[in-house]
Amino acid sequence: MSVMAGAENLLKNCAELQRGERLLIAYEPEGHGYFEGGVRAGVAQAAQRMGAQVTLFDVGFSPIATALPPELLARMEEADVVVFLARLGDQLRFAEMPEHPRIVVSFAVSCDMLGSPFATLSHGAMLRLRDCVTAALDAAAEVHLGCPRGTDCRGRPVMPPAESGGTTLRRFPMSVSKPVPALSFSGRIAPCGFLIGTGADFYTPYSVEFDGRLLAIMENGRLLGFEGEAGDVAAANAQYDRVAERFGIDRNAIHSWHAGIHPACAYREPARKNYECWGGLAFGNPRILHFHSCGAFAPGEISLNVLDPTIEIDGVAIWESGRLCPERLPGGAALLSDHPDLARLVADPDRRVGL
Repeated sequence: MSVMAGAENLLKNCAELQRGERLLIAYEPEGHGYFEGGVRAGVAQAAQRMGAQVTLFDVGFSPIATALPPELLARMEEADVVVFLARLGDQLRFAEMPEHPRIVVSFAVSCDMLGSPFATLSHGAMLRLRDCVTAALDAAAEVHLGCPRGTDCRGRPVMPPAESGGTTLRRFPMSVSKPVPALSFSGRIAPCGFLIGTGADFYTPYSVEFDGRLLAIMENGRLLGFEGEAGDVAAANAQYDRVAERFGIDRNAIHSWHAGIHPACAYREPARKNYECWGGLAFGNPRILHFHSCGAFAPGEISLNVLDPTIEIDGVAIWESGRLCPERLPGGAALLSDHPDLARLVADPDRRVGL
């Protein structure tokens, strides 16, 4: 596949860009080490081929972002569509955004990703998959979360109304279901060897690694404490104390969780090489489930990542050892029949997650 195929999928099927419309590309320069410049060039070229008016705006990168800069906001209000090729869009994904332009946040940060099945897979198919998963969770009497390291949580999802509970921005590619409130969930969470931030803010230290297995004990969406080796428990507590104090937030709140649903979401480098990139790119793989913690809001400030989850919805394993099984969902078999491209990827998913 080519970069153009991914760019057209983003613009036509996600942003719904029309000929003559004004597209603003809010970009982060390549020098910050996250987005490749070729992605910006590819999206701009595809938009021009579609007959759109394209404007580029350098938004830079700020480790702490709380609101849109006034100059950017003014540019956005003049546009019909805004595409964020910048971490700023992800940082503010749960913040208040202008209602007028259609806003897309892209997680295809390299030309390789934009030209791969991750970005070229039918966007409509991924929206249907997201909706199937969300509907099943909404109707569930009980959901059980497990993993090989010892995760064991149960609860009955109390999903927010359809018009709330998530970000209003359009995510491309669509790679997670709607966040599930953790308020009704209790049990233990076994992070996969480290704690990292959620991508809302970038602080130091952003990650903490553990020598052994650590368990986070949760009761009705509250962190009660940690179990494990003394040094690991102390390191985890210190990180939560440090982050909560810095941002003045509820240290023990575990707000919500969701798992990856995109069978072609891949992360090829070792996670520990760059946890900031890993946290922003690998989460869409079905092998990763993460909790939004440290803060009574989405996405919180500390992500508890679980590797190879098994997620049972009313006793049916929709995720089984990190493999998503859409055919087990109501409407899932029809979805796969309608979208052979998705069915092929589900049958042979990319399991590379850097761990």
